[in-house]
Amino acid sequence: MTEDSRYEAVRSRDARFDGVFFFAVATTGIYCRPSCPAVTPKRVNVSFFATAAAAQGAGFRACRRCRPDAVPGSADWNVRADVVGRAVRLIGDGVVDREGVAGLASRLGYSARQVQRQLNAELGAGPIALARAQRGHTARVLLQTTSLQAAEIAFAAGFASVRQFNETIREIYAATPTELRAARPGRGVRAVTDGASGVPLRLAYRGPYDSGQVFDFLADRAVPGVEEVAGEPGARTYRRTLRLPHAPAVAEVDERPSAGAWLDCRLHLGDLRDLTTATQRVRRLFDLDADPYAVAERLGADPELAPLVAARPGLRAPGAADPEEFAVAEVLGAGAAPEVARRLAGALVTAFGEPLAAPGGGLTHLFPRPADLVEADLSGLDGVPPEQRETVRMVAAALASGTVRLDPGTDREQAERDLLALPGVTPWTAALIRMRGLGDPDVLPSPDAPGAAAAWRPWSSYATHHLWAAPSLAAP
Repeated sequence: MTEDSRYEAVRSRDARFDGVFFFAVATTGIYCRPSCPAVTPKRVNVSFFATAAAAQGAGFRACRRCRPDAVPGSADWNVRADVVGRAVRLIGDGVVDREGVAGLASRLGYSARQVQRQLNAELGAGPIALARAQRGHTARVLLQTTSLQAAEIAFAAGFASVRQFNETIREIYAATPTELRAARPGRGVRAVTDGASGVPLRLAYRGPYDSGQVFDFLADRAVPGVEEVAGEPGARTYRRTLRLPHAPAVAEVDERPSAGAWLDCRLHLGDLRDLTTATQRVRRLFDLDADPYAVAERLGADPELAPLVAARPGLRAPGAADPEEFAVAEVLGAGAAPEVARRLAGALVTAFGEPLAAPGGGLTHLFPRPADLVEADLSGLDGVPPEQRETVRMVAAALASGTVRLDPGTDREQAERDLLALPGVTPWTAALIRMRGLGDPDVLPSPDAPGAAAAWRPWSSYATHHLWAAPSLAAP
């Protein structure tokens, strides 16, 4: 986009570009999302930024009306396979907060200076600034949805000190933490007092969202003991356990077939420091940072897909909350029907998963870690041939040792090559792990794909889901 086209998006309050870019107004010192309902500023007073962090770094504070920090992420970070895209995905997962810039650079295979230079050149902000903006958003959520003390919120959001927390909140929001809490919407609603009570979130997305398709897809593949979908279509709740860096958690997401531009979510956290990581993993699972307009424009131009795209506006390509968990389950159930794969994964969870301290509903376990399966006796898994059990063990060993990496910043092509180097891993299985486990929007698992597939890039994963959703086809 040019700056003039960005300004036209601001003038028309086009929500399609929320999160894609931000604009700031020199006369007010405020930055906003493109759909901000305020009076459109004069073009001469407007500047544009690729990220909220860049706008903050330039001295602008977040608009209190449109809350530009609470927008979907740019779909560019899902598409891009370069170091900048990989870095943004890792920062979103909380790597800088946990491991610092050195840890981020090590995961990317670059020096810290190279990472800093590339992020600054493209996004106008380095890794520390990007992580700081994310911490500020997490703190605002906790201030406005919980009754936790400010000191608890500061450390839960990833700040090193209460002083740093206070300064950041003032710079980003031009308000003290107390003022920000007092301004929370729905002040009559009782806020939770701890993470175990469930932190309520609204997970934003752009454009139409086919929640029925996503919930159907997840319900058909829910691993017993780890996932469940309860309720009637149109009013279902998806629940799952999460293994997070500091403590286990449970996420709940409600289906909203036609209301709002968000999904209601509750995160029952064992440790509030995991809020950012848990949020990002749920967002990836539900594909909430997708750009359905770009997908529909590209795929709708294909005569074969056009009627499917028209019939399912807002179709998504669900990802995975835990790529390693997904990889193990996919290898275990390779070639089996979804109901059989679910049964096998459930048996694996019962035998080797970690029981929850407080089971609830159908959720009883965390999925086993790869390290738990390396020496495990899998002979009790009925219906799994010996050679497939050995493949599961080899994949688990490769994940446990780091020979195969499946984190958000992984080089996807390299990960697929590494998976295919393991005996027993088929191209179909490796492609599915790349598509769902790594959230790659441009994967076409079937070797029998139509010749038009080249025209579907970079949205081949969505084309695959459209074909699976067609009445005559079934997804694996």
